[in-house]
Amino acid sequence: MTLPVLFLDVDGPLLPFGDGVPGTPGLARLDPMHGPRLAALPCELVWATTWMDEANTHIAPLLGLPSLPVATWPDDPETEDADARRGLHWKTRGLVALTGTRPFAWVDDEISDKDRARVAGHHHQALLLEIDPRHGLTDAGYLELDAWLRAN
Repeated sequence: MTLPVLFLDVDGPLLPFGDGVPGTPGLARLDPMHGPRLAALPCELVWATTWMDEANTHIAPLLGLPSLPVATWPDDPETEDADARRGLHWKTRGLVALTGTRPFAWVDDEISDKDRARVAGHHHQALLLEIDPRHGLTDAGYLELDAWLRAN
């Protein structure tokens, strides 16, 4: 049986911004309990972040996670510009393409209704979990992810 994929952003979900001025949060905000909680989810974890492989260098060891696959996208400025004009996140189209027919969850702090509509129109089983970047991935988020992943 093939497990669902969980695409995971770093800034916002794992490194919350807090109630201060938005910007890149420091590693001091990384809760090490994310590691065991993520590892317990029934899925294939994949980084979907601008950190790219730096997430394996700097984040995974602090969480006690192994090196994870990293989502990559073809560099296509025309498509990215067109998606931006439509209000789509630059990751949306690529994540759908990367999963093929596998169920997937996407955890990010920048998911919009337009991203949800695009995914719903192009994929049969997906959960887009928008995270409040002030608080990061919470207990409620983990419960929602776990329930959805186990059902898919």
